[in-house]
Amino acid sequence: MTVARRYRAVLERVDAAARRVGRDPSDVKVVAVSKTFSAATVLEAVEAGTTILGENRAQELKEKASAIGDRAEWHFVGHLQTNKVRHVVGVASLVHSVDRIGLAEAMSRRAGAVGVVQPVLIEVNVSGEPTKHGIEVTRAVGLAEAAARLSNLEVRGLMTIPPWPEAPEDSRPLYKELAELRERLLRTVPTAGHLSMGMSGDYEVAIEEGATLVRIGQAIFGPRK
Repeated sequence: MTVARRYRAVLERVDAAARRVGRDPSDVKVVAVSKTFSAATVLEAVEAGTTILGENRAQELKEKASAIGDRAEWHFVGHLQTNKVRHVVGVASLVHSVDRIGLAEAMSRRAGAVGVVQPVLIEVNVSGEPTKHGIEVTRAVGLAEAAARLSNLEVRGLMTIPPWPEAPEDSRPLYKELAELRERLLRTVPTAGHLSMGMSGDYEVAIEEGATLVRIGQAIFGPRK
């Protein structure tokens, strides 16, 4: 199956999942996560109508954004080391993975230096798995509020990466918890409306629980080598 056909199939399933729970499908955006795939393959997705591309590695984001340019919006969805901030700030229109105040401060400084305000999401480790990145649920609102006070960051919402589910329903309690956490956060950070949750294995459940951004890799690009 081609990238274009996979992408259209994903959009159909996004549409159906949103309508099942009475949501407007246009409120859900697909982030096509292209890590490890070539710029040529990524261009296939762009030509098929993809408007948002996601990268997990700072260097790969820099290289592909340089090759493809502004034909699509770029999001950074992976764990970000402080020393790689310069490759991401001002390149990605949204960074999904702020999980500590030191990173937020480094990003704000870099954003100020290049004259931008950088939109970000706070990554939350809802499952509590020690192998997952993200701040603990009990500290997430505090981090979001602190990041929102930085002069060159704008907190747009929350993100989580659950354990890979054996069945999509396994992820539902975690997505429901993140959605509830967002409602609490909106009381103090009114710009924080986004929920980045759901990947190829469970994105329909995520949409049913309120996801506004779903990060889809293999369902669009096929198996990674």
